[in-house]
Amino acid sequence: DHLSPEREKKLVFLTARVHPGESPASFVCQGVIDFLVSQHPVAQILRDHVIFKIVPMLNPDGVYLGNYRCSLMGFDLNRHWQDPSPWAHPTLHAVKQLIVQMNQDPRVSLEFYIDVHAHSTMLNGFMYGNVFEDEERVQRQAVFPRLLCQNAPDFSFSNTSFNRDVVKAGTGRRFLGGLLDDTSYCYTLEVSFYSYMTAGSNAPVPYTEETYMKLGRNVARTFLDYYKLNNLIKDNRPTHIESTQTNLLLTKLASELTYFPTVTKQRL
Repeated sequence: DHLSPEREKKLVFLTARVHPGESPASFVCQGVIDFLVSQHPVAQILRDHVIFKIVPMLNPDGVYLGNYRCSLMGFDLNRHWQDPSPWAHPTLHAVKQLIVQMNQDPRVSLEFYIDVHAHSTMLNGFMYGNVFEDEERVQRQAVFPRLLCQNAPDFSFSNTSFNRDVVKAGTGRRFLGGLLDDTSYCYTLEVSFYSYMTAGSNAPVPYTEETYMKLGRNVARTFLDYYKLNNLIKDNRPTHIESTQTNLLLTKLASELTYFPTVTKQRL
């Protein structure tokens, strides 16, 4: 209701903790939420231009029980997006209905779905994306991870990959990537359980609750760059990239894109 009526209402949908043992995902999500509701000038601009729908915990029963991967009923919820049961997978069923409803609402444009996970073997933060036949859509899909790499020193674009592994067909990223139209982008955001390495360093730095939340804040900040809202920051620009740098990066991405079609063998 607070958005300007003449503006197109852009919608970002974010979920976390579908796998209950991946607790770093909660800290990343907390960083996103804390930043978006703060009085930070970037947060205020984002609230004026973008709708954020956030489900911080898709698997509350599994978290309560101390499960690592499954729900109360013993299901890996991230393999049931195609046909979730309101009885066996109630949280997934409800969230899917909401996403479909938002996607069909002519008043909003659902542009992002990001599902936050934690990874047990790889370092840093990174993303998984989908593979499309349309090369232009493939290139556009790489824009957000590249911008995030500029904002977050612990995010690795080289670890980011795009695949269509058949065993991941029931995941949120894969299913919604096929359901939503070609103006929407679906990602799995992964963050290491352990450490990250910054550019030019060979020494891993252990993650802490604070650095996980910082990654969440940087994810939120990156939407300012993606939607080219930097010019609305008048004084003491708090973002890591100036608007001119962001625009140059956006225009060069098509030619500079490094495309990773290989299928990762690591579990989401």
